[in-house]
Amino acid sequence: MNVKNSQFLSIEQLQDQYLNRQQKVNTNAKLPSGMTFEEVLQKQQAKEIQPARVKFSKHAAGRLSDRNIELTDEQMERLDVGTKKAGEKGIRESLVLVDELAFIVNTKNNMVITAMDQTETNENIFTNIDGAVII
Repeated sequence: MNVKNSQFLSIEQLQDQYLNRQQKVNTNAKLPSGMTFEEVLQKQQAKEIQPARVKFSKHAAGRLSDRNIELTDEQMERLDVGTKKAGEKGIRESLVLVDELAFIVNTKNNMVITAMDQTETNENIFTNIDGAVII
């Protein structure tokens, strides 16, 4: 039987093709985005290090705007920390208190659902929450 003329490769040919070939990965090759693999990796790792900022629902943004409430960078940082802590404890709908401001936050979506200041919290009753964080 003459195997050389067949369409099948011999074991030696397969070994040469797959096992003995040393291919070097070029991390500096440009990807379709125009960035190298190394640049993409570093960018992704930097994203993971930075904490995600909470987003505000249309309702919450409207509440803040109507009452002329502007959060300082320090208050935003504390709101982010409070939201993260609530999520780590398994709280889904959290009350986060920052100074005289109260925020109801959906920790899964990292979204402030509603916001109120001290004048609106005079009854001190908060519903539809399963935990609270005071920062």
